[in-house]
Amino acid sequence: CEIESDSEKEIMTKVGLRDSPAKETASTTTAPPTKKRFLTPGRFVTILCIINLINYVDRGVIASNGVNGSSKTCDAKGVCSAGTGIQGEFSLSNFEDGLLSSAFMVGLLVASPIFAGLSKRVNPFKLIGVGLTVWTIAALGCGFSYNFWMIAVFRMFVGVGEASFISLAAPYIDDSAPVERKNFWLGLFYMCIPAGVALGYVFGGYIGNHLGWRWAFYIEAIAMAIFVVLSFCIKPPHQLKGFADKGLKKPSTSVETVALTDAEASKIKTKTPKSKNLFVVFGRDLKALFSEKVFIVNVLGYITYNFVIGAYSYWGPKAGFGIYQMKNADMIFGGLTIICGIIGTLGGSYVLDRITATLPNTFKLLAASTLLGAAFCFVAFLMKNMYAFIGLFALGEILIFAPQAPVNYVCLHCVRPNLRPLSMATSTVLIHILGDVPSSPLYGKMQDRLKNWRKSTLIITSILFLAAIIWGLGIFMNSVDRSNEVSEDDEVVEEEKLESKADNSPLV
Repeated sequence: CEIESDSEKEIMTKVGLRDSPAKETASTTTAPPTKKRFLTPGRFVTILCIINLINYVDRGVIASNGVNGSSKTCDAKGVCSAGTGIQGEFSLSNFEDGLLSSAFMVGLLVASPIFAGLSKRVNPFKLIGVGLTVWTIAALGCGFSYNFWMIAVFRMFVGVGEASFISLAAPYIDDSAPVERKNFWLGLFYMCIPAGVALGYVFGGYIGNHLGWRWAFYIEAIAMAIFVVLSFCIKPPHQLKGFADKGLKKPSTSVETVALTDAEASKIKTKTPKSKNLFVVFGRDLKALFSEKVFIVNVLGYITYNFVIGAYSYWGPKAGFGIYQMKNADMIFGGLTIICGIIGTLGGSYVLDRITATLPNTFKLLAASTLLGAAFCFVAFLMKNMYAFIGLFALGEILIFAPQAPVNYVCLHCVRPNLRPLSMATSTVLIHILGDVPSSPLYGKMQDRLKNWRKSTLIITSILFLAAIIWGLGIFMNSVDRSNEVSEDDEVVEEEKLESKADNSPLV
């Protein structure tokens, strides 16, 4: 900064009082013009949404008929047709095929709490960059796989890569979004889940049938590589609430540095040292998280809900083909899920903003939409006519996708700011390890035994009614929004700011 006169320079080098008029004059006359950041909160959230979309396109790709394929079949005369895709090439049973989905989840579950814990020590967005790098390499590995175990291992590492993203992206969005549109911004992010899976069905079906199933993985890896580079080059417009700035210890070069007040100095001296052992901190945070009854009820409902959604997303195209002999099951389920997913997810977040986003109101929305959605889907699978099924199932999907943003809003707002990444990570671990990880192979096993796609799907759909009941219990709980409460980590952040100020303060 340029100082306009020698007298002002002299004043600025003295130990000025905090409210010194001379200091105020210098700061106002020498402050550089504020540069407008290119990476606005809106643009940053857009980048997070595209990354999320690619993540879930991969989920749809592995489930599409064009990539996943089918095992060889033999008729009563012993005439066999060759298998297609992954299942046909590697001669997988339905149970083994379902394990490919579970292998992905194993990596996701193991890595999610690790990335959440590391976010307190390492720049969170750089962690996302590392994870996306792993994701990209693993997706390429899926394309180069030559047997079941090889692709299963690479699917696991795809899950590891995604784990870095899912526990940190939602807290960033919650901090960046305008207060009156938080749920809508979260809705845009979670809209990418059904849209991505559905695009994956369509993309996987088209590429698998024209270029071969391996090329679907090659192309998605190339698309993600662009965002790997971006994640290491850009800086988020906001720091995560409740986390220390990694640059606080750097010396300040500002001419406006002033001495600490007696109260601030006393606050540093009387501060009780906090343990910095990663395992101790993680254990403390985990205990605090599971003491929140609202979190527990929310996640129990989410586990039950995700058990059904996981089976739908992985087996939906095959069930549709098996029940209604859909010639283009990938395209039909993909198109239906894109439209219904966008309407349902954005609709659920919009309604929550309009009815005032309190935790009790959120549970009302979760319970009502899931109950009605389950009813429509159950009746849809009873229909003999394919077009009647599509109409009813579309209404059911819209209602079923409505909880996507609200359920994560509860995860973010029923805990203190420093626990949000752990809340998201733990929620992710539990909904997968108890939800869609067992549901995909169990559905496959059930279908192997029943040999009836309609009956299998009706059984799995009925579990949605239980999810609605569990979320309904949350309406009557004493729910408190803790997202703005001060935590121990917030005190650590303040302490580090004061220590930084002390280091840069002029000597008296």
